Amino acid sequence: MTLSNTLTTPPALRDGTCRIVPLGGIGEVGRNMTTFEIDGKILIVDCGVLFPEEAQPGVDLILPDFEYIRDRLDDVVGIVLTHGHEDHIGAVPYLLRMKQDIPLIGSTLTLALIEAKLEEHRIKPLTLAVKENDVERFGPFECEFVAVNHSIPDALAVAIRTEAGTILHTGDFKMDQLPLDGRITDLRHFARLGEEGVDLFMTDSTNAEVPGFTMTEKNIGTTLETYFTRATKRIIVASFSSHVHRVQQVLDAAALNGRKVAFVGRSMVRNMSIAAKLGYLNVPEGILVDVKKIGNYRDDEVVLMCTGSQGEPMAALSRMANGDHQVQIETGDLVVLASSLIPGNENSVYRVINGLMGLGAEVVHKGNANVHVSGHASQGELMYCYNIVRPRNVMPVHGEVRHLIANGRIAEATGVPSENVLLTADGTVVDLRDGVAEIVGDVECGYVYVDGSSIGAITESDLKDRRVLGEEGFISVITVINRQTGKIVSGPDIHARGVAEDDKVFDSVKPKIIKALEEAAASGKQHTTHQLQQVVRRAIGSWVNRKLRRRPMIVPVVLEA
Repeated sequence: MTLSNTLTTPPALRDGTCRIVPLGGIGEVGRNMTTFEIDGKILIVDCGVLFPEEAQPGVDLILPDFEYIRDRLDDVVGIVLTHGHEDHIGAVPYLLRMKQDIPLIGSTLTLALIEAKLEEHRIKPLTLAVKENDVERFGPFECEFVAVNHSIPDALAVAIRTEAGTILHTGDFKMDQLPLDGRITDLRHFARLGEEGVDLFMTDSTNAEVPGFTMTEKNIGTTLETYFTRATKRIIVASFSSHVHRVQQVLDAAALNGRKVAFVGRSMVRNMSIAAKLGYLNVPEGILVDVKKIGNYRDDEVVLMCTGSQGEPMAALSRMANGDHQVQIETGDLVVLASSLIPGNENSVYRVINGLMGLGAEVVHKGNANVHVSGHASQGELMYCYNIVRPRNVMPVHGEVRHLIANGRIAEATGVPSENVLLTADGTVVDLRDGVAEIVGDVECGYVYVDGSSIGAITESDLKDRRVLGEEGFISVITVINRQTGKIVSGPDIHARGVAEDDKVFDSVKPKIIKALEEAAASGKQHTTHQLQQVVRRAIGSWVNRKLRRRPMIVPVVLEA
């Protein structure tokens, strides 16, 4: 396999060459975005967000790094959206803030979901609805769309034909042979493209480590019906707010057991309203009720369908677990987490599970029951695809490093030469020309954090400070010195939070701070206020580290009088 290891500036793009640059989604599960450039024009596939981990406190969302295309937005001929999940469409509003008239191309449901999101940002997009087998041209790119099965309806793969060769991007997909909507991954279409010749195959890697085949969605319906039948109190089901298939199964199970369903969470209400209006969700007559009216029904007549399956702190389920939601968890309630764990979310999810169980609920999740199947192809399905498509080159996408490597090994096992399997990272530059794909360099590509109303203002240094504050505490030291003599007039006054029970513990270090400042004054050198603050920082920092075994944030303040 060809690895991308060092940062080098790519050469100028040659005529007749297609340049592929992933700006997210490589080495992580989320913020998927890839640019394709030829003849001075750029096509973007997907533009999603990544949700923060515990090591990123205070961050709301993480965006792809748009810097690579910031000055070239006039050259962008369109954004192809493979499906409607947040990790593929969530960053579109932030990109369109920079240029609103970039066309969005996607299936009917995908466009409806992103249009609702853009409405909140007061953006009216240009859109083009496409379906499987459609062929559309955008500048030098001819795009052919292929039906694929995923955990949301209307997902599409896209074949991109250029002068440099043909690229097939799967988006997220699996090969469920008994999908709820009857729409399978079109392997015959894949085969036709393979016969034509696929020069670069960009394949979903999320389940590349999982042996065999991903289980069919139909199995989940039976499990849900079993749990719904034996439940004696309220049922609360948490899933992604865009998982139409899972919501359909909950509605069906509720109808069989004579229960009403209330959607909880703004995104859940919005997305399911869209899905029902467009015919992707079949809602039995009279089954839906407003969450505010569930008190009118007995506990054994209610199902709540909510967000928060990944432990998101502000989502409905997390707030229920913390006791600060209008829905109060009671002993005997059944909570079903109908989703898989996204890597990095494990601690958050288990914290929610513990909170729910502590309130007396029975919690069912993928770890102890068959209540979720993945939306991604496992090893057996990927192998089938490689054998059908027979690509010249392979570039695994959508996954952590271990997923990308596992996917690359599957490609090699099916006969793709090792040197033609490209393992990339965010920012890696791949050039395709005359059927040959090679890594030619890298561009700067970092995380862009959304924190409240700020976008990109938060840095890794800021996050480090937040982690220190949260884990190690805070110490401020205020000292007033005479401007002429350098003698201490007042202090040092020490105040701490999260470091020790009583500020008196610092009495023994005050003489050390005074001595350090006096030595600095006696040295004969003219010290600036900043230099004196650093003297204080070193004096108290070494003492705290040695005596208290802590590394808190230290803010020394030296005032001149």
